[in-house]
Amino acid sequence: MLTISKRGMAMPASPIRKLVPFAEIAKQKGVKVYHLNIGQPDIETPKTVLDAVRHTDFTVLAYSHSAGNESYRKKLTEYYQRKAITVTKDEIIVTTGGSEAILFAFMACLDAEDEVIIPEPFYANYNGFAVAAGVNVIPVSSSIQNGFALPPIAAFEAKITPKTKAILICNPNNPTGYLYTKEEMEALQALVLKHGLYLFSDEAYREFCYEGTHISAMHLKGIEEHVVLMDTISKRYSACGGRIGALVTKNQTVLDAVMKFAQARLSPPSFAQIAGEAAVDLPENYFETTKTEYQSRRDLIVQRLQAMPGVTCPNPGGAFYAIAALPVDDAEKFCQWLLESFEYKGHTVMLAPAGGFYQTPGLGKKEVRLAYVLNKTDINAAMDCLAVALTQYPGKTV
Repeated sequence: MLTISKRGMAMPASPIRKLVPFAEIAKQKGVKVYHLNIGQPDIETPKTVLDAVRHTDFTVLAYSHSAGNESYRKKLTEYYQRKAITVTKDEIIVTTGGSEAILFAFMACLDAEDEVIIPEPFYANYNGFAVAAGVNVIPVSSSIQNGFALPPIAAFEAKITPKTKAILICNPNNPTGYLYTKEEMEALQALVLKHGLYLFSDEAYREFCYEGTHISAMHLKGIEEHVVLMDTISKRYSACGGRIGALVTKNQTVLDAVMKFAQARLSPPSFAQIAGEAAVDLPENYFETTKTEYQSRRDLIVQRLQAMPGVTCPNPGGAFYAIAALPVDDAEKFCQWLLESFEYKGHTVMLAPAGGFYQTPGLGKKEVRLAYVLNKTDINAAMDCLAVALTQYPGKTV
């Protein structure tokens, strides 16, 4: 009998996308679905970025260098310098999205059965990358009660074993929106030095910090060899479909190993590198404008959620996500019910059940992640739907 691999069996379904079939059926019935389940911004990709691709003149769509076009890597050094991150073009490997950067980091730095500690809830696809690499994710739980702050360092210490090789953070965090403080980053700095660990830092949402200042892992002194930065243009420039990211590190041994994986997949996408290179020349106020828009959306969605009876929602300091605890028996059942059995004025809302962002069984059962990536008119309409749905849901708990 033909079978699939244990890896294939273990690969988790995406909590962000697995309810899509129910949303498609709802749309076929004529119901408008507000998508707050996925971080796909409705902000337009900058015209100059798209024009750079449209107006490129070449006769052969050729492979790029496996590390990415030299011109793009040079341009990225300018971008990072503006963020007080000093790197050379040779310390950057361009990847097929931030996803490939994460997978390359796992595969280059960890062996099968090695362990990476990640504060939970965490970006659900970390689990998928870990399965692909044969790596074990060890969660350290944060809590909605304190806004998902970094768990105590003692909690990390308790999880460290001889197989622990890395700690992975996302800052600002997806799915919680939490922005790590300078003190928290320095505590992680001391921890990775003490135990000789890698610090993997996913900084996809660097530009979107609303309270406080973003502290990059590459700002930390004395752990340069430990830090592997994973980055992407997807959220920064509203260019999710471009699939261009970067792995950045000063550790030459890691770069040499990652380069072999990069050579095996040949090269990152050519058109998107052109787009990414053009994006570096956007005026700095581009980010101020987009950040202001996201902050206003955040303020609206958090205010609406906190006004709903029985709902708890911390105010996220960055990114464009919020996690809310709902007065329901089971968030996954509720999210499916929203699509299968509920509508309000011909509308419904799609959310991401938060249980899929936790590794520890049972956590997040009553929580959902909301991506405030839609305009405020749509957010208000979506919150109208949610408020009514919470009064009608058969499994409501208040």
